[in-house]
Amino acid sequence: MIQGVIFDMDGLMFDSERIWSICWEPALAKFGLPCKDGLSQAARGTTKAGSCDVLRRFYGEDCPAMGIVEELYRLAYEAFNKPVPKMPGLDELLAWLDEHHIPMAVASSSPMTVIEGHLEHWGLGHYFKAVISGEQLTRSKPAPDIFLLAARKLGTEPAKTMVLEDSYNGVRAGAAGGFVTVMVPDLSPATDEMRRIYTCECASLHEVRRKLEDGEL
Repeated sequence: MIQGVIFDMDGLMFDSERIWSICWEPALAKFGLPCKDGLSQAARGTTKAGSCDVLRRFYGEDCPAMGIVEELYRLAYEAFNKPVPKMPGLDELLAWLDEHHIPMAVASSSPMTVIEGHLEHWGLGHYFKAVISGEQLTRSKPAPDIFLLAARKLGTEPAKTMVLEDSYNGVRAGAAGGFVTVMVPDLSPATDEMRRIYTCECASLHEVRRKLEDGEL
């Protein structure tokens, strides 16, 4: 039986990944750079520092990485002033886990202000025993550090703790930490690599809940 559940946020709890994705092109354009294929996907699930590393891989060590990322975040924050829709099945899954007294945490690469803003807007903060931002750690996903910290705060063992993720970096982090890693794809479909390392794939959070109800997870 699962002892605890750790939620990623962007693209898993809220339909915010699309906002991050569309902000890349104008952020790069401000610095006279084109948006290259695969950039958004490579940076998905990382912190500011991780996004800077990705930018340097795509545009060279001399590119104004931090300036681009700061502009990306400015544009995203502006968009987040409007309510960001919840992903289908989120409310039902949270209610089911709460009813069964399974502790939950949020572990997102986004800054804490963004995480708390989304949770407060929808009144979901009370569900979570821990809320962790990747900005609090030195290593971001795909390193497992954020999930290991979340498990410690939940008081659960990784092997009996479910990680719910939509991004490749997040799935890699869950698998590296020895978690029950469930991929719920959003913008990034499962690849052969993901299928080798995840525990299972669910089409939606509704399916996650059904699998828990049926004892399949």
